[in-house]
Amino acid sequence: MNNLVVRQPQSDRSGCHWRPARQCCGTGRLAARGTRQFQFAGAPGRFDAAARARRTRLVVLTAILAACGLCLRGEGQTPASPVGGSAQGGAGLASEQSVLAPTPSSGGLREPAIAPDPGPVRLCQALGPAAPCNICAVDGSQCDRRYWGGWERARAIAWQAYAQGEYVGHERLAHVPEYRIRVDDQLDLIYRLTRIETPDPYRLNVGDEVRVESFSDANLNRDLIIQPDGTITLRLLGQVRATGLTVTQLRDNLETAYARFYKVPSITVTPLKVNTKLEDLRAAVDRRYGVGGQSQPVRVTPEGTIALPAIGSVPAQGLTLPELQQELNERYRQVVEGIEVMPILLARAPRYVYVLGEVTTPGRFELSGPTTVIQAISMAGGWKIGGNLRQVVVFRRGDDWRLMATMLNLEAALMGNKACPPGEIWLSDSDIVIVPKSAIQRADDFIEMVFTKGIYGVFPMQAAINFSKLSSL
Repeated sequence: MNNLVVRQPQSDRSGCHWRPARQCCGTGRLAARGTRQFQFAGAPGRFDAAARARRTRLVVLTAILAACGLCLRGEGQTPASPVGGSAQGGAGLASEQSVLAPTPSSGGLREPAIAPDPGPVRLCQALGPAAPCNICAVDGSQCDRRYWGGWERARAIAWQAYAQGEYVGHERLAHVPEYRIRVDDQLDLIYRLTRIETPDPYRLNVGDEVRVESFSDANLNRDLIIQPDGTITLRLLGQVRATGLTVTQLRDNLETAYARFYKVPSITVTPLKVNTKLEDLRAAVDRRYGVGGQSQPVRVTPEGTIALPAIGSVPAQGLTLPELQQELNERYRQVVEGIEVMPILLARAPRYVYVLGEVTTPGRFELSGPTTVIQAISMAGGWKIGGNLRQVVVFRRGDDWRLMATMLNLEAALMGNKACPPGEIWLSDSDIVIVPKSAIQRADDFIEMVFTKGIYGVFPMQAAINFSKLSSL
């Protein structure tokens, strides 16, 4: 059984040694047994000529031995029985899936022997599902542009910590250090009662309910709701201002007013229902009987604002979620106490990239995650024959909407000749990727348009050559 021995490099300059194998990392078998792995050996920038010569001699020797084996097998064969179900026919079928083993009774000839069952094919894995399986690869962060291809810098690195396709996933760095809200982002604002003691005494508002009582005259006792004009109606006094006053201030005002009628009015004011502004705000965002909770879904408008109850339009574009939370809480604190707002990003605004030119399916594609130029070309179905991969153009709009453009050379990377292509850049929202036509393709289009569909289409011409007459000359 051929084993693949993964050797750790003794130094950063040591090369990797690759060979076809049926096992990976010492345990398990490759599911695809015909897979051949490559690796460059020797110093960076040079190929190992001696190793190449040894491989060539090994291939030639293997071919000679295979030819000799075929000759010996041809000499040892016996005529097969015409009956397909005979024992000899069965042996012939079995010999196709057997290996040749020498026996003393055959006089040097080899007879077919059934190969042992290799057992179930298992996934390529290391000592455990989370143990690294080092293979030879190129680290793009350590590429040296002095070398053209970059493959000569292949080293044994921990390529797959989870050999079964990394289905458990790796933690990666964040896409951006901080996300800033943009137009068409969808937010969900969660409202929560703080129930924190306020430093200032509570002042009555419209809709609050109070109870006015007098120990001198029980006929003055009544429950009152502060009217929209901010007053309450009392016996002997009529309309009395109540909004903006604390409970103590309202009691003192009533005590002074009733002193004209009673020696000792003994007025008491008891708040029955307060914070009506807060209750009104809760009613505006209450979805406990719908989608659930006290929340308000909003979408950032094209002018970069969001509209909320009680505080109106609030600028949101360009702010982070913590900055927006601080802004909303400050604005609500000026209107009503005892509530806190927490914004949650529900869905980002759609981001698109446009790929056109010499690709299979040009069009607009959504950027669901970080995307590079080569990934965008693959989303468009790949490039066509005749596309100029040396001059791929990318157009981009800056933050101030100015137009920027760059030209990339992706031919070496797409042909597998460059391990660290500098043109494999990240794309942004609304980028335009153009794969232009090559000079040969443009010339072909010109000939077809001018001659095939142009001149020949207007003046059809036909020519025939008789080769039989030409041969008699």
